[in-house]
Amino acid sequence: MFIDVHAHAYLFEYPPQDGTTQFCTVDEVLKRYDELGIEKGVLLPLIGPETYIPQSNAEIAEICKRYPERFIPFFNIDPRGIDNSEFTDFSPWINWFKEHGFLGVGKFMPNMYFRDPRVWNLFRQFEAANLPVIFDDTVYVNYHYGLVDEPGLPQLEMVLRSFPKLTLLGHGPAFWSEIGTLETVFDRGRYPDYPIKEEGAVPKLFRRYKNLWGDLSAGSGYNALARDVDYAIHFLNEFQDRLCFGTDICYPTQDLPLAGFLLDLKKSGKISNDVFEKIARKNIKRLLNI
Repeated sequence: MFIDVHAHAYLFEYPPQDGTTQFCTVDEVLKRYDELGIEKGVLLPLIGPETYIPQSNAEIAEICKRYPERFIPFFNIDPRGIDNSEFTDFSPWINWFKEHGFLGVGKFMPNMYFRDPRVWNLFRQFEAANLPVIFDDTVYVNYHYGLVDEPGLPQLEMVLRSFPKLTLLGHGPAFWSEIGTLETVFDRGRYPDYPIKEEGAVPKLFRRYKNLWGDLSAGSGYNALARDVDYAIHFLNEFQDRLCFGTDICYPTQDLPLAGFLLDLKKSGKISNDVFEKIARKNIKRLLNI
């Protein structure tokens, strides 16, 4: 029924990785998938040095080799890697990953500005390789992980405009909180619980840039919809061709309400079965050509 655009799994049971998060093993992810009716998921390695213990791309490859019917591999590269330079040529690694069956990049989460020349360098090379990128973002440098932007997402817009053939999937609180205008800047990067009185930067960027897609996973994606169901119905219908279901599953007992939310909208007739199918699985299949 569903294909998950955003999942995390580890081959081994590591200690909690930020003091609290005990990441799932593969078996734990598959158990939740079977409960929720998720056919398969995109596995994203967590390589950022700012938080969590870095996970290798090779571990993702091994999991997908063992479970080819359930997982799709994405790889990740840190723009500071190799030479920590805006001129680093990552193409040998990018080409190797493509040759070994990796279908995209993510989650791309360095705690650097979108406009940083080293980030720009990688975006240029990802575009040349025709690879979609799932990014995470945050509100300032030296705050955990994620690309950094200002209110209104102007740096993201610069990337979308400069790399029109690069498909970017927005994810995370600093992105989804801007689905509506914010009452105060403090709400940016959080989970606003008030209705959407006026559209924010996200839907405006969706209309202007066809290379912007939405990763609806995690509390941030769910909150963007559940905080105002009437607006969510409008948003899902308008951008039905570029939105993807996801979980961002991290730990075994994690609450994953998005599947039920979308099913309820379909059952009540608030979104059509066609819209549901696109968001649940067809869009990611089309994007990855699977």
